[in-house]
Amino acid sequence: MEFMPRLLSREESDALIDDIESHFRERGFGLCAAELRQEHSFVGYVGLAVPRFRAIFTPCVEIGWRLSAEYWGQGLATEGARGIARYAFGILGLKDLVSFTVPGNWRSRRVMEKLGMTHNPADDFDHPNLPQGHSLCRHVLYRIRRTEFESAPFR
Repeated sequence: MEFMPRLLSREESDALIDDIESHFRERGFGLCAAELRQEHSFVGYVGLAVPRFRAIFTPCVEIGWRLSAEYWGQGLATEGARGIARYAFGILGLKDLVSFTVPGNWRSRRVMEKLGMTHNPADDFDHPNLPQGHSLCRHVLYRIRRTEFESAPFR
């Protein structure tokens, strides 16, 4: 939760799970639990979501991930995100995806770049769910089109 405004309470965490399940029912896709097969342990999530806030780039579908810190730096977010992107473009037929984070979140930004996503500083925005002046308010936006993903060498 390094780049999140605060830790969630148990009640907030439970509500997030309810929200994720509702998103699946409504949209047919969502944030998927990520499990490390060797350990049979939950390590976080990777998936797709439709942001519920208004911004210049919405409506859109966001690809995102959140893994426990002990699993950072092992390529798990990249591996999971590539699988989700293949699903988004190949099965769901989406035309593009976005992802966003705070400027200092270099780990997530690197995953976005490994997916072939590009950043245009003109697209950076202040997250509307955070107060102006909050240290995490400013966000960078990355994008990728299906054609760009399909032509990527790693696909």
